[in-house]
Amino acid sequence: MTDLAALYRDLHRHPEPPFREVRTAGIAAERLRGGGFDVATGIGGTGVAGALRNGDGPAVLLRADMDALPLLEKTGLPYASTVTVDGDRGERVPLMHACGHDMHVACLVGAAERLAETRAGWRGMVLAVFQPAEEIAAGARAMLADGLYERFGAPDIAIAQHVFPHPAGTLLLRPGQVVGATENLEVTLFGRGAHGAQPERSVDPVVLAAATIMRLQTIVARETAPAEQAVITVARVRAGHKENVIPDEATLTLNIRTLSSDVMRTLLSAVERVVQAEAAASGAPRAPESRPIGAYPVLRNDPDATARLDEAFTRRFGAARVAALDPMLGGEDFGLFGEAAGVPSVFWGLGAAAPGRLAEGGVPGNHSPEFAPVIEPTLSTGVEALTTAALTFLRTP
Repeated sequence: MTDLAALYRDLHRHPEPPFREVRTAGIAAERLRGGGFDVATGIGGTGVAGALRNGDGPAVLLRADMDALPLLEKTGLPYASTVTVDGDRGERVPLMHACGHDMHVACLVGAAERLAETRAGWRGMVLAVFQPAEEIAAGARAMLADGLYERFGAPDIAIAQHVFPHPAGTLLLRPGQVVGATENLEVTLFGRGAHGAQPERSVDPVVLAAATIMRLQTIVARETAPAEQAVITVARVRAGHKENVIPDEATLTLNIRTLSSDVMRTLLSAVERVVQAEAAASGAPRAPESRPIGAYPVLRNDPDATARLDEAFTRRFGAARVAALDPMLGGEDFGLFGEAAGVPSVFWGLGAAAPGRLAEGGVPGNHSPEFAPVIEPTLSTGVEALTTAALTFLRTP
């Protein structure tokens, strides 16, 4: 595991943004080729896939995502990221692996090499997929649209794991729905600019934005049943460039999450109603414009395949290290790989928090600038879990 731990630290130190994971993709492709995989690069932009064919048997897809997040790392680790990149509007932004995709890549590299070394014990095909742009809900679609299955053939099952702030070395899974639906919107509010000393000449889009943000919070509080899980987050607000100028427009970036597709439709309708009504109440010269900027479908685990994995994990790791995974509102596009092939998929959680820190409370979670998986036993467990899962569905000689 020493080599894989070094790989993980290197990946953590060199995060890359969605669809720009060139260095990470190159490392993944090189490691796959070293294991005898038939490798294709540049799939859907920066995606990498490698197939190891080993006689007649099922085809098992194993996925790891590669992209990082625009956050300033505050872990204090000796291998912490100091990378900055150009953001989507030309501004310079920091970058870090705040969701564990570096761990996912290292685990899949390790599992792919382990399966290559032990190919005498299984038959079928292992398809290792290193996916770009999971954080913007675009990478899985891009790889599929670019002919992933036309190049390698469709799998019989799709498998993936994700690190979470649970005890390191544990595995968490459940049948049925695991991750809810997510819709991301960019809403532009139009006003009328003026001098800061003459607000009466303006329609202030900043005030309009503030009223809209506050009103949006009432949708979940007052229009959604308490038993339903739903979140509307205004994650970014942009307006103006100077303190004495009232700008012409303001832009809100919304993140909407729910476990139910029906509730999502209700939320989207309510958001549109609130945005339009607040603009009308402010006397806006133009109606607001809403633009979708990414969506994640509901992710469901196949019950039969999940039961098989639960049994295999329990046998391999012991019952004390296998637990139930609660449904989450986080977004995940992994399910598209199984959906596109019409085959089962299973997604499980990989515990990555040091037990001592858990006991102290307040362990940073995914997307926190302090998120830092403990390398061991997270890494070795992740490699073994992917390997065990693949062997569960491959054919024995």
